[in-house]
Amino acid sequence: MSRNGIEGKVVLIAGGAKNLGGLLAREYAKAGAKAVAIHYNSDAAKAEAEETVAAVKAAGAEAAAFQADLTSAGAMEKLFSDVVAAVGRPDIAVNTVGMVIKKPILEVSEAEFDQSSAVNIKSAFFFLKEAGKNVNDNGKVVTVVTSLLGAFTPFYAAYEGLKAPVEHFTRAASKEFGERGISVTAIGPGPMDTPFFYPAEGEDAVAYHKTAAALSNFSKTGLTDIEDIAPWILFLTSEGWWMTGQTILVNGGYTTK
Repeated sequence: MSRNGIEGKVVLIAGGAKNLGGLLAREYAKAGAKAVAIHYNSDAAKAEAEETVAAVKAAGAEAAAFQADLTSAGAMEKLFSDVVAAVGRPDIAVNTVGMVIKKPILEVSEAEFDQSSAVNIKSAFFFLKEAGKNVNDNGKVVTVVTSLLGAFTPFYAAYEGLKAPVEHFTRAASKEFGERGISVTAIGPGPMDTPFFYPAEGEDAVAYHKTAAALSNFSKTGLTDIEDIAPWILFLTSEGWWMTGQTILVNGGYTTK
């Protein structure tokens, strides 16, 4: 197998049933991946996971879907174990899982904080841990974070603040796994035009986000499109492997660091 290409590789996508994850699954198959393992969280996404599996198979790759709530270390370990048993050790592991809370700090409950922490911090940490244990030498690992990491804004403390640790996880993992040729990066999209975005935003906020990026006028919706992000992830997990330990904001000029 080529060190830098996608052809013949095994890919695991956490949150791979729909939206960005579903597009990535299809694009990896088109690029010649041998197999794509598609994780989904709950029964609500089962039908979409099955559609994505069918699309991946139609593109010529093996595919299998795996349901798991990844907010426990045991569930993450089982996911990787099941994937290895079903399609082999992954060469590429991409984590698209996340949860948005948009509220003033004074209104965030302990239960909301704990849930967001479990999704955005704990699952990201243990995804990297299991990737480090299971991804083949010269593998590639990417975690999707958020461009809000470069923002100076209210109301997102329980989201951007709980994505921020992933930057540190990424740097540490890149050093620890680098001796095996594994690259580890984080990519921060701008607000994406998916059902994941709209429930947290009011009408005025949506209108603002649609005009906030420097390249908004050249987007279909004014927002970041999943088609704008997928090529970056494919690049970072193939020819772009030399980029490691970094958080890259891909947002059309929405925020910067």
